[in-house]
Amino acid sequence: MNIESPKVTVEKSADYLFESLSDVRNFEKLMPENIAKFEVTGEDSFIFGLKGMPEIKLRMKEKNPSSQVVLGAASEKLPFTLTGNINALSETTSEVQLTFEGDFNPMMAMMIKGPISKFIETLAANMNKL
Repeated sequence: MNIESPKVTVEKSADYLFESLSDVRNFEKLMPENIAKFEVTGEDSFIFGLKGMPEIKLRMKEKNPSSQVVLGAASEKLPFTLTGNINALSETTSEVQLTFEGDFNPMMAMMIKGPISKFIETLAANMNKL
């Protein structure tokens, strides 16, 4: 299952966005208003929970300076990645797009597609808060 957020233009440099997204503590600023839990569990991991959904632990998997940050599920039960692609438009403006990729059975995919789509759209829309 692949879900992409709309591309969002942010008045920040690509380097700044990369550094901000590389620090897992900053993801709390991107979370939707209905967040029930956010807890940093290490230098490269955090747990978050939204009302009505199970808690999810994410871990930093890969970083490509100034262009990409990849987070992955810490649990093998729900294998997925959340990738932030950063594209510099100028020295002070960048474009960010989030991509969710997961390997789920058709029933699970049908149940989570709507909430996940809304979630990554909210994360992308909140990029200006970094």
